[in-house]
Amino acid sequence: MFNQVVGGLSWRLWGTYPLPEAQLDRFLLFVKIDYPEAEHEQAILQLARREAKGEKSTQKTPFTPISQQTIFSARQEVLDIYMAEPLEQYLLQLVLATRNPSTYGEDLANWLQYGASPRASIALDRCARARAWLHQRDFVSPEDIQEIAFDVLRHRLILSYEAEADDISSDRFIQELINRVPVP
Repeated sequence: MFNQVVGGLSWRLWGTYPLPEAQLDRFLLFVKIDYPEAEHEQAILQLARREAKGEKSTQKTPFTPISQQTIFSARQEVLDIYMAEPLEQYLLQLVLATRNPSTYGEDLANWLQYGASPRASIALDRCARARAWLHQRDFVSPEDIQEIAFDVLRHRLILSYEAEADDISSDRFIQELINRVPVP
């Protein structure tokens, strides 16, 4: 991904064509995935070679199909995860701080051109609940919000020219918000 300015508008390039901010905002998460470890890459190589030769895999897959009903039930369970009102306010303050960062420091205000939309609040709420559910808890913790904030917010923030010139990343901005917005 890289930024491009066309006709005065900043575009981020993903894949083969640019997406404007309004379309980027529709993606739930921007998860950074690193290269696989050597042994995993070797397994990929061997699998690709077998497939190219038309061989069937001799390994049993550890995955079993999941029914549609199981997915719908899990989604309902995630939505039923409890989030305390002060924690919901904390979640909102993180997102609102992207729109008015000067409340938490002039340096943050200088780093940001545009903050996150209401879709970010919705995504952060749902993903924090999903993280709590995956950790087998029936409540959202501040850590759930903080851990998922990077994946939810990094593609929804437009950094200023000054921030980019100073090599400030979206992740650094988000970390500073987490450090500065008080946890209930």
